[in-house]
Amino acid sequence: MALCERMEASTKPIRVLLVDDHRTVLWGMERLIESGKPRMEVAGTATTSGETETKLLELRPDVVLLDLHLAGENGLDLLPCIVSKSSARVLILTGERDQELLDLAMLRGARGIVRKDGPAEEVLKAIETAHRGDLWLEQQALGRLFSQVMETRSAPMEEYSRLTARERKIVACSVEGTESNAALARRLCIAEATLRNHLTSIYHKLGIANRLELYAYVLQHPLAEEKTKSRS
Repeated sequence: MALCERMEASTKPIRVLLVDDHRTVLWGMERLIESGKPRMEVAGTATTSGETETKLLELRPDVVLLDLHLAGENGLDLLPCIVSKSSARVLILTGERDQELLDLAMLRGARGIVRKDGPAEEVLKAIETAHRGDLWLEQQALGRLFSQVMETRSAPMEEYSRLTARERKIVACSVEGTESNAALARRLCIAEATLRNHLTSIYHKLGIANRLELYAYVLQHPLAEEKTKSRS
């Protein structure tokens, strides 16, 4: 029987980069996040896309809180850059009510939507949830996004053959439930960081972006044999 890898809880605070063109919003969010110490801290702030890209590389934050409207710039266009150039999880911090725009942000790689007028504690919970690698979404929004992914994505089955045996087992276990990355790592007897590395490799090989798209991929290409093996 394989030995479980030692899983040590990180004592480092979650480092958050705040991106908003309103100084009052930045001021308020800074104080809110600092109140969450030692769980998290503000790594820095930015008010433009250019400043965000610079600080992303300099500060290497764990989570980015991104406003979609940056003084005439579209935060939506900045999303792919953040996702591709860093390992930071992106949460959309917004007062926007256009659901199609928010759904598009999720499809471009955001991990969740945080309302500016929402409860303060929800912001802190969303940051912790995104940092774990999970989505921060209402059930209704999750269902709607899942339907969109199913309609638009159709990856060839040949891509699945590129996965290692270990990666295939992780795929099978990932789609059996809605547990968090931490819970999934415990079930697989590996460290959460190791699981994240495996998932990153899986997403790259299958040409997908997150676990939501992984669910859609498996539904389009049933992997019954792999699921059976994962339970044995």
